[in-house]
Amino acid sequence: MKEIDWSKLGFHYTEPEYIVRAGYHNGAWEEPYATKDKFLHLHVSATCLQYGQEAFEGLKAFRGVDGKIRIFRWRENAKRMAQSAKGLYMASVPEELFGKAIRLALKKNIKLLPPYGTGATLYFRPLLIGTTPRLGVGPGKDFEFIVIPSPIGPYYPGKFHCTTFIVNRHVDRAAPLGTGQFKVGGNYASSFRATEPAHAQGMDCLFLDARHHRYIDECSAANFIGIKENNGQIEYLTPRSTAILPSITNNSLMTLAKEKGFKVTRRRIRLEELEQMSEAAACGTACVISPIDKVFDPENNRIYPLTDNPGPILTELYHALKDIQYGRTEDRHGWCEVIEYENKKMKN
Repeated sequence: MKEIDWSKLGFHYTEPEYIVRAGYHNGAWEEPYATKDKFLHLHVSATCLQYGQEAFEGLKAFRGVDGKIRIFRWRENAKRMAQSAKGLYMASVPEELFGKAIRLALKKNIKLLPPYGTGATLYFRPLLIGTTPRLGVGPGKDFEFIVIPSPIGPYYPGKFHCTTFIVNRHVDRAAPLGTGQFKVGGNYASSFRATEPAHAQGMDCLFLDARHHRYIDECSAANFIGIKENNGQIEYLTPRSTAILPSITNNSLMTLAKEKGFKVTRRRIRLEELEQMSEAAACGTACVISPIDKVFDPENNRIYPLTDNPGPILTELYHALKDIQYGRTEDRHGWCEVIEYENKKMKN
């Protein structure tokens, strides 16, 4: 295997030695198995190709300060994938099978788990696709579950810093009663018309609700967080919407915010409320927290300034979550499955 310079890894795909696969046929799942074959052998009329019957997840394993490996909240990923599968009429991957596949992918690619202190992690991309050949519109009955591991570096190389966002009122990421609450590829493909022009301008995209174009929904491919401070009370504010993905990272940060005595509120957030916020950010598995320095609203020729550098509240939450993931502080919620690593052998 080619030597990896962990310090230079970005958030991009690095070829693993093995992936893990399991098929679903005749109403039953087979046992997951590791293979070096990275290619799909699909019929051209498979429902994942014809009708977008596909869902995926994203989670990480961390090498801790104590040398142990921690897989962060994989059970929540399994539950969310099950909800996505239900929404697209796919066979759900049982939680036990999901966990077994993640552990097997880790074990077979243990050399790709970055050392502690490099800022790099081992990322897993669980993928569920419909494989039944079909031309008539309808769901398939056969599926394949795949776990693709890849070592990744920080989402934003160099440091924890701010990004500018631009409001887009001409593209809707997802309808209120559509598939926005599920982690499916079509949601991301439909957003490219907005995100790619934003990236070309050195910014990222802020989506508003599809019905009114008045309320904040999502930050590109991540949840939105806003911080308000009033008479010493700190409020952690995040949108409530049927069109956004329930973020495991956001859920974790809300729990930590409550523990720190912050008020946590989930509700519809008007775009104009940005002017009342001291900090704001996107949050998700990839970036954890990506602070926002300002939001540009081109339709109204208005800029909402926030912070030039990451603010103290979001910085505190960012480090609190990272400390749990890397074993630097007690995991009081049991979020991490800990795996000991000794003599290049993995013990569960």
